[in-house]
Amino acid sequence: MRSWKQLTIYIGESDCWHHQPLYQALLGVAHQHQLTGVTVIKAIAGYGKHGIFRTDNELDTFLESSALPLLIIVIDREAAISEFLSSVREMVKDKFITCQSIEVFESKH
Repeated sequence: MRSWKQLTIYIGESDCWHHQPLYQALLGVAHQHQLTGVTVIKAIAGYGKHGIFRTDNELDTFLESSALPLLIIVIDREAAISEFLSSVREMVKDKFITCQSIEVFESKH
C-alpha cells in the first residue's frame, strides 16, 4: 500500500507570484510535477492569523476585506508531495500549510 498525503496550502485570493495569481502559479508547478490531484477551493468566509474577517457577503456588517481565502489541496504519494513542497517553498514561505496522511479508496494512479 502506498503512503498517500494531502497537502493543504492556505492563501489569499489577492496573493500573487511574479504578477500572476499565486493559485495559478502553484497549479502550474503542480502540473509540471504531474501530481495526482490538485484542487483550488474558494472560501465563502474566513479569517487567518491577522484576524481580518473576509466574506463574499457584501451585506455583512463585519466585512473588513473582500479578498477571500483560497485552499490549494494537493493529493499524491508522500515523495511527490515532498518534491512539490520543496519546489514551491519560496512561493509559500509565509503561508499556512498542513499535511496529513490519508487513505485513498479508489485511484487510477
